Amino acid sequence: MALSLPYQVVAAVALAVVGVFACVHLAMVFLHVAPSNTLTKRHGEAVSDWIYPEFEQNWKLFAPNPLQANISIEVRAELAGADGGRRTTGWIDLTAQDIEAIRHNPMPSHAQQNQLRRAVDFYLNTHTDDHRPNGMRGTLSEQYIRRIAMLRLEAVEGPDGRTVGPDVRRIQLRTVSRTVPAARWSTERTRTTPSYRDFPWWRITEADRTAGAVTSRTEAGR
Repeated sequence: MALSLPYQVVAAVALAVVGVFACVHLAMVFLHVAPSNTLTKRHGEAVSDWIYPEFEQNWKLFAPNPLQANISIEVRAELAGADGGRRTTGWIDLTAQDIEAIRHNPMPSHAQQNQLRRAVDFYLNTHTDDHRPNGMRGTLSEQYIRRIAMLRLEAVEGPDGRTVGPDVRRIQLRTVSRTVPAARWSTERTRTTPSYRDFPWWRITEADRTAGAVTSRTEAGR
């Protein structure tokens, strides 16, 4: 049935508003992703106010050079012996532990999938190449990754059957990058030997241990 004149006016106004909004939105998105030009230099703040945070554009899915290496995180610990001596464990592959927990698991936890990787990203993004904090969050990121490593080490058993957690005095992490080999049919040559990036040795405090972390959170909440 045909709309009455008042309803036709309302519908036309509504369509006009939607059309104007769509045109403005497309124009703003275009200016946001377009190379720097006169308009973006003059009205860049207005464009950013329109785009962020609801319409942020993330182009990582279409990166021209996707990640071509497997990166794992390993840790080793310096332990205090009963005789007062010190010994260092071998490298323990923390990423392999996560992969083992995820494989054949239809519902892996978010921590198994992302906690370790995001913690290392957090640390690297808040430190320089020589491991110096480049902001206020640097110390926090170091504490975070240190406590994650200790949480894993407290589940590792030593030769005497006890967990090594109480004996840990220092820890060191490293990243191991292994390039994904090219397909058999490809003529591309890839370097398959792993490359390493060592982190500094960190002294472990009681706050880094599970019991200490719980105590510190309890005291902070009082």
